[in-house]
Amino acid sequence: MHPVLVDVENHSLESESMGVIKLDSYILIVRGKDRVSFIDGLSTNKIDGDCATVFTTKTAKVIDLVDVILMEDYLAIVGYGPYKENLLNHISSRILGQDVNIGDATSNNSVYLSDSDIIVTPSVTKRSTWRGWLLIAPNSEDIEETMTEQEFSEYRVNNIIPYQGKEITPQNHPLACGLGHLVHQAKGCYIGQEILARMRSRGRQGKELVRLENPVDGATTVGISHSLKIVRRKSN
Repeated sequence: MHPVLVDVENHSLESESMGVIKLDSYILIVRGKDRVSFIDGLSTNKIDGDCATVFTTKTAKVIDLVDVILMEDYLAIVGYGPYKENLLNHISSRILGQDVNIGDATSNNSVYLSDSDIIVTPSVTKRSTWRGWLLIAPNSEDIEETMTEQEFSEYRVNNIIPYQGKEITPQNHPLACGLGHLVHQAKGCYIGQEILARMRSRGRQGKELVRLENPVDGATTVGISHSLKIVRRKSN
């Protein structure tokens, strides 16, 4: 992977600066002239630039939340390490003659998340995302971790940011775990699309992610004063 330094947008995330944390992530490199249309056709968001999107099963359950980074001659997919094999199996089996080639750059790079816009070297890819600033660094680049796991949890609770293995799991659909903004409402077919569209049109998404004051029974992420939990959505 050959990352480049890019400008980022300002964020409105509400949290005191806590620093940088290393994520348990994989990085897939997708090449070929059909790479963008291929990923667009399999995931919930419209791929017309750098973005986050969700891959879902036929029953609209989450396979993984990923960040998609468009480079000049390839795109990178950054997801959650333990979900890599399921995602790879899901997309590899659906290439079906398209000009798409998938490689794995995980072992050569590390992925970090920063809650503020920090200065990085030209060898580090930096992207502004809805969760914070995503940093992809070659293993030769030393980025200091300055955020603990508990501080990361507090940051996520304060901003109602779901995370894989906590709120984002194969048991939940995107609308239930705080990823509704990544489900494009005017997009064509993708796997799981009909179910998600029906949930929205009928107002029956079932559950939603909320931030509640402690103590919280069954919390998915516990913070100092508040926690995150997926609860049954109240009927309108």
